Amino acid sequence: MSLRHLVSIPCLALALAGSPALAQSVAPQKGQTPEQQQKDIGECQASAKSSSGYDPAAAAAATNERNAGGRVKGAAAGAAAGAAAAGVRGRQYDAYEDVSDDAKQEYRQENAKDAAAAGAAVGAAKQRQDRRAGRRDERDQEAKKGAYDQSYQSCLSGRGYSVTP
Repeated sequence: MSLRHLVSIPCLALALAGSPALAQSVAPQKGQTPEQQQKDIGECQASAKSSSGYDPAAAAAATNERNAGGRVKGAAAGAAAGAAAAGVRGRQYDAYEDVSDDAKQEYRQENAKDAAAAGAAVGAAKQRQDRRAGRRDERDQEAKKGAYDQSYQSCLSGRGYSVTP
């Protein structure tokens, strides 16, 4: 066996393992015509979609976007807000104009650091909250998919078809 074959076999196995499950096969048991079979499949899909609230086409098209970078985004927003707030607060005092530019800069930087830390904490909390909501949505979709599959199979079985996964 050549090196090419040794490399292509594991690659093929990985490609097949990562691919989605194969579609269900529907076999007519009462001599239905291909046209009748297509009509019944379409009607059962529509019925299953309306009864379960699950749309396989929409679920396949949806991407699961991860909410990454919550801490960094929160820290950046917090730092910007802290620096701006420090400038505003500093100008409230009459003596602020008499302070050196270096002291003003240090004051703004300290406030920006504190606000960045708070922003990172808020961003992390928001990221965790979004992740939990994403997990709930995934569980809901799995339940709806199960209801869709059951409704679809029941509909086709009732019309005289054998459905195998």
